[in-house]
Formats: sequence, C-alpha cells, structure tokens
Amino acid sequence: MKKLLTVLAVVFVVLVILAGAVHWASTRNEQPAPPGGQPAPPGGQAAPANPPGCVDYEVVAIPGTWESRADDDPNAPKANPNSLMLGITGPLQAEVPADRVKVWTVPYTAQFRNFNAQQEKTYDESREEGLQKASAELQATHQACPGTKFVLMGFSQGAVIAGDLSSNIGNGRGPVPAGSVAGVSLIADGRQELTKGKLIGKQGINGVGAEIALAPVSGLIKGIIPGATMRGPRPDGFGELNDRVNNFCAPADLVCDAPRDVGNALQRAQDLVGANAVHAQYATNGTVVDGQTVPQYVLGWARDLVNRPLR
Repeated sequence: MKKLLTVLAVVFVVLVILAGAVHWASTRNEQPAPPGGQPAPPGGQAAPANPPGCVDYEVVAIPGTWESRADDDPNAPKANPNSLMLGITGPLQAEVPADRVKVWTVPYTAQFRNFNAQQEKTYDESREEGLQKASAELQATHQACPGTKFVLMGFSQGAVIAGDLSSNIGNGRGPVPAGSVAGVSLIADGRQELTKGKLIGKQGINGVGAEIALAPVSGLIKGIIPGATMRGPRPDGFGELNDRVNNFCAPADLVCDAPRDVGNALQRAQDLVGANAVHAQYATNGTVVDGQTVPQYVLGWARDLVNRPLR
C-alpha cells in the first residue's frame, strides 16, 4: 500500500506540473511598460576588442515548453506569440539599438512527451537539443566577436537549460569563458536550489526544483513518462557565475517550489491543485517581485546590463 501511495503521489505531482505548463501555453502574455530592476554585476575581466560588425551584448533567451520550435527564426521568433520570453526580449529589442545588442531566441523543439502527447519529443531529448543549440550560438559568437558579453535568460524548461548552460560555463566546461557572461536570469528553474544563485523577490520558498524533488523516484517517473529523467541538483552549482545568476520562483509553483517529501503529495493534494495555475501567471503575478511582474523586472535588469559600456 505504501508503494502504491508513493507511485500515485509521483503521478499526481507530474500531472500537476504538466497541467501548469499546458495552462501557461494557452495564456495570452500581455505586458505593460516596465519599470527598471536592479542589475546584477556583470563581472569578468576587461573585454577584448571586437572587430567591426560585432555587438557589445548578445541576449540569449530560452523559451519554455511549447513556446518554441526547432525551425523557428531565432532573430524574429513566431512559434508562440504568447511566449513569456517575448514579453522581455520584444520590448528590449524595441528600446536598444540593434548595433549594440543582439537578441537570439533559442529555436528548439520545447516538448515534453507524455501519455497525452506520445508524438512529441521527450523531455530529455528536447532539453538536450536546447542546450546544444544555445551552446553552439555562444561559441560561434565568441569566436567571431571575443569582446561580446552574453546575457542568458530562460523560463521553465528554458530556465533548466539556461541554468545547465550557466553551470557549465561557471565551472569551466562551457562554450565561452565565465568572464563573457554579464548575467543570468532563471524564471521557474526545475533544478532550483536556494543555496545556488540569488533568489530575487519572494523569500517564502520552502521547496526545490521538480527535478530535485522527484530525483529519488526518477525510475518511477521514467516508467510513467519515458524520457523524463529527474537529474537532481546541479552538483557543482554555478561556479564562477554564482553571484551573476538571478532566480525567480513564485511560492507554490511546483516546477521550482516542489515539496521535498513526494510521499506527502497525496495529503497535500488540495493545496497542490490550487497552486497548479501559479506557474502560468508570471506575466501577470505582481507579488513575486514587489511592485512589478517578473518579466518586467528581468526586462529592467537586462536593460541596465546592456546599457553599460564594456570594460
């Protein structure tokens, strides 16, 4: 009976997380004009000189599940006009001259195969595709423009990818040196830990990222949803980038604030169902960061970063 309850608890938590993503994908993202946020320190050594035609900064944005396609245009994405990331990158492109900042939205499959969508790519496949494409873009830009600084940001599955990429870079195994990264913003990171990076806004987070909470029963997860490996925490965190990584998580968002005790999920079913929509509301939820929404804050933070002269 105990094993059955654990299995049911796992199924329940996964379904709640998936349902939150579906709810978000169907929600229209309309942003008011944002006030500014507090910038993170850009860090790094003095930038080498760039050849003509290079920009000072490149913003690499990674959308969440069902917000991108592998064949989308990274310079003018249209796969999902409701993408949370477009509410940040669109206004940024409109405000900052294109000869100073390039915005590149990672075009990856962004799917999560489950029993209701057997035709889709698995979470593992989609996540790896996004990581490889983002890494290749950073490497290509750095080779052509060694003085360009990068600003990384992502939401949900995209935050997991951006976080993994930042971990690789900060620990010396990434496509660019850590000094080339000006800052990172992760919105609803499925591998979030309060001890890694900086939590911006609400401090009432008691849980961890879903991949961490469900790691002890990853075998059960893969039995329910093949190709969805729950990898646990990032073992070496963000390394040199730790102070440049901003985390955003709405309390009770099960993607980034999942209960540590999976076996207790059934007892908390009523609360979890009520919190399911939280993941879909970052575009409108003005309580995570006081006085503004998370996209508004990230836009202000990114604006402040890219308006700084290279050093």
